[in-house]
Amino acid sequence: MTLTMDLGARSYDIIVQRGVLNEAGRLLNLNRKCLIVTDEGVPKQYSETVAAQCKDPAIVTVGIGEGSKSFPVFEMLCKKMLELDFHRSDCVVAVGGGVVGDLAGFAAASFMRGIDFYNLPTTVLSQVDSSIGGKVAINLEHVKNIVGAFWQPKRVLIDPDTLHTLEQRQISNGLAEAIKMACTSDRELFEFLEQNDPIEHIEDVIIGSLKIKKSVVEQDETEKGLRKLLNFGHTIGHGIESTGTLLHGECVGLGMLPMCAEEVKNRLLPVLKKAGLPTEISFDQDAVWQAMQHDKKFFSGMADIVTVDEIGNGKIERVPMDALRARFDRAYREA
Repeated sequence: MTLTMDLGARSYDIIVQRGVLNEAGRLLNLNRKCLIVTDEGVPKQYSETVAAQCKDPAIVTVGIGEGSKSFPVFEMLCKKMLELDFHRSDCVVAVGGGVVGDLAGFAAASFMRGIDFYNLPTTVLSQVDSSIGGKVAINLEHVKNIVGAFWQPKRVLIDPDTLHTLEQRQISNGLAEAIKMACTSDRELFEFLEQNDPIEHIEDVIIGSLKIKKSVVEQDETEKGLRKLLNFGHTIGHGIESTGTLLHGECVGLGMLPMCAEEVKNRLLPVLKKAGLPTEISFDQDAVWQAMQHDKKFFSGMADIVTVDEIGNGKIERVPMDALRARFDRAYREA
């Protein structure tokens, strides 16, 4: 299936097809210098398959995890392109999960003020969410995604066959983002997740999630309003993630629960559990609260939060910090 992100001059196709990695040379312009960025957790055959279809490839493999979304690794990628005499006519190709896509995309956005970027996501999280929309970033001082840009890819190739090598925990990690989007924006997709095994129907989940995000981004590319809906679960989730060992999607799942009406929470809990995501956790509440206050959504004593009182109908609210703190304390005291 081919979906098209309609952003005028920045429009691009999102191709979801089993085995599409083997067709990268036909579907992408790889007849130039290509910096292929991957990480140590991604099977080598994925980046090598892409490299074999490039005229002049260079594969750079970074470490696993958020530690690679850093200034030193970003600098290393830029230096590599400088060393290889890259020009604006060359490109960066991300082959991996959300960390690789964020990092490689930010390098592409920054080098020579922007060169072409292709995203080839290989995890559930990146296939349902982070590979489209153009948000690229690195972290700073344990604050997630605080330095970045909006830089749309030229094309996205999504190959569900790459998910076969993932551990169950990584699959669950990505499903949290699909659940998030269904909860805020698509009652029918949420009911599908309630009634079916999401792993057995992963292509339907991927396409359903992409359609939601595509629609949101087309209406609000640079997150002035509606796109903030996609932050459901992230305000508290990022705080939990910065102070512990849980994966991003696991933290997002936990972060959704305090932002729901009781009826929604009662439906959300079994969906999270079926997806293999945690629904309870012990943590230092003060440390998480301190980490949360570095979030980009906080300003002048107020916070933009996403709440869901009815499945498929999320809303963005601006609330005082003390009201958010009260909601946070109440939720985790009860837990």
